Amino acid sequence: MQAASNGCVQNGAPSSSNGASENGHEDTSNGPALHLTQTNQDIVRLIGQYLKNEGLTRTADSLMAESGCRLDHPAAAKFRQHVMDGDWTKADHDLQELHSLIGSSSSLMEMKFLLLEQKYLEYLEDARVLDALHVLRNELTPLQHNTSRVHQLSSYMMCSNTQELHERTNWDGKGLKSRTILMDKLQTYLPPSVMLPPTRLNTLLNQALELQTLHCSHHNTAQTISLDNASLLVDHCCARDSFPTHTIQILNDHCDEVWFCQFSPDGTKLATGSKDTNVIIWDVNPETCTLSLKKILEGHNYGASYISWNPDSVHLIACGPEESPEVWLWNIETEKFLKVSQSPEDALACCAWHKDGTKFVVGGIRGHFYQCDMEGNVMDSWEGVRVNGLWCRKDGKTVIASDTHHRIRGYIFEELSDHQILQEDHAIMSFTVDKNDKLALLNVATQGVHLWDLNDKCLVRRYQGVTQGHFTIHSTFGGANQDFIASGSEDNQVYIWHIRNEQPIATLTGHTRTVNCVAWNPVYPQMLVSVSDDCTVRVWGPKDKVPKPSEELSPFCFSSVHQNKSKVGSAGRIEDGE
Repeated sequence: MQAASNGCVQNGAPSSSNGASENGHEDTSNGPALHLTQTNQDIVRLIGQYLKNEGLTRTADSLMAESGCRLDHPAAAKFRQHVMDGDWTKADHDLQELHSLIGSSSSLMEMKFLLLEQKYLEYLEDARVLDALHVLRNELTPLQHNTSRVHQLSSYMMCSNTQELHERTNWDGKGLKSRTILMDKLQTYLPPSVMLPPTRLNTLLNQALELQTLHCSHHNTAQTISLDNASLLVDHCCARDSFPTHTIQILNDHCDEVWFCQFSPDGTKLATGSKDTNVIIWDVNPETCTLSLKKILEGHNYGASYISWNPDSVHLIACGPEESPEVWLWNIETEKFLKVSQSPEDALACCAWHKDGTKFVVGGIRGHFYQCDMEGNVMDSWEGVRVNGLWCRKDGKTVIASDTHHRIRGYIFEELSDHQILQEDHAIMSFTVDKNDKLALLNVATQGVHLWDLNDKCLVRRYQGVTQGHFTIHSTFGGANQDFIASGSEDNQVYIWHIRNEQPIATLTGHTRTVNCVAWNPVYPQMLVSVSDDCTVRVWGPKDKVPKPSEELSPFCFSSVHQNKSKVGSAGRIEDGE
């Protein structure tokens, strides 16, 4: 009897479980015969397998009988039964019967090896040492297959007890669990027309959920969507109101243009730098998506246009604009600081910490480029490189820098070597890199926001909508899985894109002047912050974090410790993209 590739019986008597009569005649006692398409036959088999796995064996048998289909080829079903029973002699005989259906001799060899391996280990567990030795010498070794594994198996002979055997082999022992694992391995070598892959319906449903997650434009959670926590009755779709597009808080503690903002790596603090010469440190309340003033770091004579947090979330570096000759290294807990400056002629406007947090790099467009230690001492320098943006890569030695020639290049101070990474046609105003150290996000003069692959050195995507002239605008990666991009804009708005789509999914309005920088909380992805030339820091969050009217003293609630000038409210609008 030959089985059709679809798992239904052809030209012969099926097994008794399928309910059809002998000599190829269909059993019509329960109604007219069904004529299922190939796809419907596959679906029936998938449902049948699922029902059996759930213990609904009689229901599965009834389904197979009425449809005229069968789950597995009879030889494969017999093989499975013998493996689960631990009848290794019969299982080996079944393998020979399955040879013509498997096709590949190498697959047959691998299946035989897996059977003998299980047989050998079970003999060892039962203390049948001579039988195990016989399997090793007379069955496994003559196969001349995977000899390194055979040598490893032979070493298990020295195990003094069952516990040691289990620990050394990472094997669950003789029984249903280990044989099920074995059967799953064996099944991968059998065509699906002969035996369905394990839990195939569950696999397909999980793949469907994964695809729905990828298509969800506002998916902003680290939780994996699976059969355990999702409904199959409707497509997965995150509510737009749960996305950080609603104004939660407006802070007016800076008294001049706010140029930069960045969250600490642990997500508990935000630093903002301003033309007013102050860096303000804010405490983050993730429950309410609000900020409260923690400390004001004063005295940045040229203003603070760029800030970089140490990985320890305690130290930070603050740089001034292009004419600033000094960099400030702060410990925000003790408020102690160091000024790093080589010469009054220096222009140090960008900085970055190495990933180990023990050293940092600073540079500027006049050709000054230094590597310094935690005491502010210059360890290395690179002459003649006019940089306006810096980032330290995960390898602990490569520093990537954007320069006045519209390039990003990699520099290794210890080796005094450099290499080209990418070239733009227009000035790179700022750039940042994702947490995987693979993608770079560039704000390019008159062009907008560009996404580059640093490893493949290719332009991936140009994002639409943002207004980027010759002002320094900073963009950011964000979201629970860094699936989103946000940028400020010269049209006073914040733009948010899904990383795979060029059109914005949201445009946030509320600022009244250029939005200079946007920061997404790396730990609490429901929180986004933007800063602007309108002197405000604006916090964005989900709709359910917007303060209720009863919580407000007026349209805005003044609650900042410093000069009582922070505003809490729901001013600002969101314009959704497609």
